[in-house]
Amino acid sequence: MAENPVHAAENLVPDILANLARIDAERRLPAELAARMAEKRLFCLYAPQSLGGPEADPITAFQVVETISQADGSAGWCVFNGSAVTSAISRLTVDAAKEIFGDPPAILGSGSARPEGAATLTEGGYIVNGRWNYLSGIDHSTALFLNCRLRDAAGPVLNDDGSPATRVAIVPVAAGAVLDTWATLGMRGTASNDCEFSDVFVPARHTYARGDPSYHDGPLYNPPQTAILISWTLAAANALGMARGAMNAFTDLATTSGATGSRMLLRDRTYVQIAFGECEAMLDGARTHVLDAVGRMWESQVHARPDLMDQAVRARLAITHAIRRSVDVVDKLFNVAGTNAIHRSVGLERFFRDLHVSGQHISGLPANYEYGGQALLGAAVRASLYT
Repeated sequence: MAENPVHAAENLVPDILANLARIDAERRLPAELAARMAEKRLFCLYAPQSLGGPEADPITAFQVVETISQADGSAGWCVFNGSAVTSAISRLTVDAAKEIFGDPPAILGSGSARPEGAATLTEGGYIVNGRWNYLSGIDHSTALFLNCRLRDAAGPVLNDDGSPATRVAIVPVAAGAVLDTWATLGMRGTASNDCEFSDVFVPARHTYARGDPSYHDGPLYNPPQTAILISWTLAAANALGMARGAMNAFTDLATTSGATGSRMLLRDRTYVQIAFGECEAMLDGARTHVLDAVGRMWESQVHARPDLMDQAVRARLAITHAIRRSVDVVDKLFNVAGTNAIHRSVGLERFFRDLHVSGQHISGLPANYEYGGQALLGAAVRASLYT
């Protein structure tokens, strides 16, 4: 019987903590750590059970990512990103999935929703060319899910509304050239490098269009409209986990250290007590909110209720709110920690750097508030789901 993924995450925390210096310095997860995480199927939490995946519900997957992110943001991000991307394997037949990931499948993938390259129609499939960036976890992935601009012999293919048509091609990492471009403020261990492909043939059965129906039953994949939000739930878990990690690091500091000008413990200072209490309220409130909103959306999806898309709007707002409040928490803690905060030995600066990078992800951007406001006010919805 497979190990519960939450228990698996908890059991891996000591290994992650023991590798923090390597994760930051090597700008990737150490290969042996990534292999242990892959063995526990943590990089494919949303993959179908029929393909050997956990097929975890979003609340369980949230707990997994949150647990790992409290130890290290990059490790948590790789679990989030890998699980979000590989969930789309449900849009391929079982046979096609096994052709890509083996039999039994070892589903290890990364990808990009941005159509940075092109897929040109040819007999039996597509010829893929282009360069994609932000491919988190590419170092331990075997295939990439790459959104492509669709072309035929006449040029770019357009949808009925005149917009450019796209198609996702699942391409072996080995078929491209990985480019070492990931030098960043934070999230250094995600190995979010670029990959470039030139004239790679991809059979049609290894491709799909975003929003295609699933070949697998179950509410995790049906209907497909909420797939992006089920994925973004894990971005919120990553941010909230890091914020909790920052709270833990600050507690250790505040209960053992004073400051340059005074030996009084930080915990005994009024302004620190106020800031810490406010951070706890923000963090607990944001976490409760996102779990409630995503839980309601999931219940509507499981039971095929007509309010699903209304619940999805609220889930999207809650996800963005959780990410933004997590950044606020680490900012406030960093400020009241004083000079102590800048030292790597304290641990707070790592969460500060990582949260300021993860907070730039699309799931945490103000456009999501704009979308929610437009939908709730009954205005024309102009904010894009992906920008």
